[in-house]
Amino acid sequence: MKTIDELLSEGVAGKRVFVRADLNVPLDGTTITDDGRIRAVVPTVKALADAGARVIVASHLGRPKGAPDPAFSLAPAAARLGELLGADVAFAEDTVGSSAEAVVSGLADGGVAVIENLRFNAGETSKDDAERAAFADKLAGLADVYVGDGFGAVHRKHASVFDLPKRLPHYAGYLIATEVGVLKKLTDEVKRPYVVALGGAKVSDKLAVIDQLLGKADRLLIGGGMAYTFLKAKGYEVGISLLQEDQIPAVQEYIERAEKNGVELVLPVDVLVAPEFPDLKTKAPANPTTVAADAIPADQEGLDIGPETRKLYASKLADAGTVFWNGPMGVFEHPDYAEGTKAVAQALVDAPGFTVVGGGDSAAAVRTLGFDENAFGHISTGGGASLEYLEGKTLPGLAALED
Repeated sequence: MKTIDELLSEGVAGKRVFVRADLNVPLDGTTITDDGRIRAVVPTVKALADAGARVIVASHLGRPKGAPDPAFSLAPAAARLGELLGADVAFAEDTVGSSAEAVVSGLADGGVAVIENLRFNAGETSKDDAERAAFADKLAGLADVYVGDGFGAVHRKHASVFDLPKRLPHYAGYLIATEVGVLKKLTDEVKRPYVVALGGAKVSDKLAVIDQLLGKADRLLIGGGMAYTFLKAKGYEVGISLLQEDQIPAVQEYIERAEKNGVELVLPVDVLVAPEFPDLKTKAPANPTTVAADAIPADQEGLDIGPETRKLYASKLADAGTVFWNGPMGVFEHPDYAEGTKAVAQALVDAPGFTVVGGGDSAAAVRTLGFDENAFGHISTGGGASLEYLEGKTLPGLAALED
């Protein structure tokens, strides 16, 4: 795929450059609680603006239902982008309507604008090719050049990700180029031991990537809510812990295949339990109890890996040549259940090899728990995209940029 450096060498002064970013940041009302994805696109936007381009930044935020919804406005993200750039950023109150047309036509060379949430238009996410194409045609009318830099959305066959690049000269931004380079290190250029730590709520979200990793990784460390389906598959009582009973047969098969393939599949040996889920708003003390993984009381819920598991997982990461981590080890948003996730993050910091935090809640946890982002080899902006790449899937947004 062509990169932004090639575009810059061709000259962009006066050209309208459409940058498909990922500004899908978490909001508390109108307050951004983690601006990592906005900061990630700044190098691309700044380089284009400094070169005299008229930059149109577009993104989705949340899951509005194809119509304007103030709760999902990109206005806070546009304001934060302006702060990070140290420049005024214009904001269009629609996607392809009169406001967007006026804002884009009013851009001077080096100017930057953000248009409203792409998902306020049903054509963005439509499964109907014609409807998506019609929206892409309107977006194409705003610009002369396309730069894809929203890695967190490249696994979606959406109008601004898949259809629009086909209508304009297209290039990969700095973020996407970096993310793809990192993923190649996890698939084509792996240094061993290759250790993968997987957590998060649902084992169903990770089955496909586990299937692929059973032939590639040396060790798999399992935590988070998904661990309880693995423990149940081994015949353990898991109480009222998060459980996907319909996935137990698949998990049992993976446990057997890991042993057959010589992949070390490591499960929790102890967990923190409590009779109910903690209050994440007040963060009131939860007073959990630590029990062995095979001794979870029937009326208790597992909410984090225990201290012995933290030590075990740290030891399994200590000699890693390559690490990929996706998904927290527990309910890290509450201080009583953050230690498992913190221990894995610290183990990545201490590991000698190349370490990748695979986006999503893992990336949020790293920042929430106060880690220096530079202590990791890479923090991805796209958890879902990273997982699908590791599953071996073709990502529509990357395929479109390669054409």
